[in-house]
Amino acid sequence: MPAPAESSDPDELLRYRLSLRLGAVHARQRLSLENESEAVVKARKSLSSHLKNLSSAPRFIRTCLFLAGLLGRAQRNSRRLRTVHNHFYVHRLPAAFEGFRILHLTDLHVDMDPLNLDAVIRQIESLEYDLCVLTGDYRCHTWGCIQGAVDGMARLRAAIRGEAWAVLGNHDSVRMVPALEDMGYSLLLNEQRTIERQGQRLFVAGVDDAHHYKAHNLHRAGEGIPEGDVSILLSHTPEIWREAAHAGFDLFLCGHTHGGQLCLPGGIPLTLDSRCPRRLGKGFWRYNGMQGYTSPGAGTSVLNVRLNCPPEVTLHTLHGVPALVAGPVSPRDG
Repeated sequence: MPAPAESSDPDELLRYRLSLRLGAVHARQRLSLENESEAVVKARKSLSSHLKNLSSAPRFIRTCLFLAGLLGRAQRNSRRLRTVHNHFYVHRLPAAFEGFRILHLTDLHVDMDPLNLDAVIRQIESLEYDLCVLTGDYRCHTWGCIQGAVDGMARLRAAIRGEAWAVLGNHDSVRMVPALEDMGYSLLLNEQRTIERQGQRLFVAGVDDAHHYKAHNLHRAGEGIPEGDVSILLSHTPEIWREAAHAGFDLFLCGHTHGGQLCLPGGIPLTLDSRCPRRLGKGFWRYNGMQGYTSPGAGTSVLNVRLNCPPEVTLHTLHGVPALVAGPVSPRDG
């Protein structure tokens, strides 16, 4: 693709760079879908009742919480992060990766409230990990300016040690990709990377948003991963769990659901905004031999509140399973 000549179109250079990075078809598709979606939202012609795109939703939720006497508590909860330790027991895990630790961050919505981002940075500063992965939704809104999210992600990148591999979510614009990569995030947009240790390897693949933009491509993401090698898939949403399992991925890391964010006592979500079984809405799960983890995320959406659903950063630790061990590989196998 030839370099663009001097033009008054501010998006032309962006389109050129994205075409080089993602391929012309993927870049054109994602940009066109975003433009269409933003036009609908701005014109308020959407037939959807999606809470994220209704300007009255935050006011309605705030009023309900205030009348119930829960607003202050819910706001404080949104900044009370916890570190959750999850352990994956993986057949065929190379010995060099025994104890390998993955810091999983998701649904940060970094431009929602700077105090929430401060809380995330404080939470991760003392953690030890080998790789950081991020599974999308870095922007507060699903449309509009990206600069606030870009600035927040730059602050976060300075706090992350080592490599940081990421995918985009339904709140994120592909226009953010050049800036994110320039600051040191490696975006996996229907792509894969290899981690090597002591001559052994495992694969990490990532897909573009599968919830709203449907820009994911598992075939491209998994292409070239040898059968029998351990592979991890990063997806913003759990909604492609079935396809991913049948494609042969061993582990599946995702977010999107916020665990419900506002839950009934016992952590029962009112909604997960996700087309998947509710058992996949939060925490560890299994399907067809693939192990997955859906993080409730570190940030908030619509309104900066949480009830009965604490925000979290997750540390996943990988463990091998001896070939002669029979039966389930995890006490949480279901």
